[in-house]
Amino acid sequence: MFDITHEIYTDANKAREHLESIHWPHGPNCPHCGNVDPARIKKMEGKSTRPGVYKCNECRKPFSVTVGTVFERSHIALNKWVLASHLMAASKKGMSAHQLHRMLGVTYKTAWFMAHRIREAMKGDTTSGPMGGEGKTIEADETYIGKRETPRKLARGRIPTYTKSGKSGGAQKRIVVGLVERGGKARMFHLNDATKDTVREVLVRNADRQSTLYTDESRLYTVTGEEYDAHRTVKHSAKEYARREDGAVVHTNTIEGVFSIFKRGMVGVYQHCGEAHLHRYLAEFDFRYNRRTALKWSDAERAEDLLRNARDKRLTYRRIGEAAHA
Repeated sequence: MFDITHEIYTDANKAREHLESIHWPHGPNCPHCGNVDPARIKKMEGKSTRPGVYKCNECRKPFSVTVGTVFERSHIALNKWVLASHLMAASKKGMSAHQLHRMLGVTYKTAWFMAHRIREAMKGDTTSGPMGGEGKTIEADETYIGKRETPRKLARGRIPTYTKSGKSGGAQKRIVVGLVERGGKARMFHLNDATKDTVREVLVRNADRQSTLYTDESRLYTVTGEEYDAHRTVKHSAKEYARREDGAVVHTNTIEGVFSIFKRGMVGVYQHCGEAHLHRYLAEFDFRYNRRTALKWSDAERAEDLLRNARDKRLTYRRIGEAAHA
């Protein structure tokens, strides 16, 4: 059970020891040279040395448990990082930076900084391979959320048709494509344009083609579906949302549920998200969904896994002129 008065949330030294128990279960190891020999690593205990600093006798460099993580060189107390990580991991629909700033007693700018670093730790492993496989089912769908910051240029110079309420349909909204393995994990992706080619690339990179693919009747999946072991569709336009076929239930309700949690969080908690940061929020919702209670994850285990994933994801500022668009 979560206890906000626990010492790891109120004492920086206890929080550091908690982080060490997660990252160094068998004793400290040097992040600079990879040395794990305890006889060649010494804890520095001088009066002028801050707590938790070790020195590697192989490379002669000092280090602490935060080196190489998203917490490295942060002036924010480590216990506040641990508490913020737990709050974001345990909140099903997210935790806004304003809420963090009120609960942690830090400025809004600091809370925003912390939230984005924690989302970086939540980012999935891109080398984990495709979802599904033989005998498994993948559901795929796309959804549209928010307003594009750069209006989409329609083909042949067409102009988007606006409704009485001032909306222009899905053409001027941000596009999110989602995949979910039934009884397993989900992945969501932000696309600039949803075409047969862009959607196919997402599918073939992330869903094993020996899987059974379930989608709606969208033509985005018609051709790509032929590459899978089987492809079945439901006709939402005909008010069909589920049907039994060959002993299986054909529907896309699972991925619709993933989108439902995501949209409720984005509309009710975060309220605004710059398009440049949308992929970070998708990673956050994927992280929590893939470690949900139905898969036997507790809040404490989810928070601990978040802290574990913080390693090797150090974020640094780019120098002027080094930005991708420069």
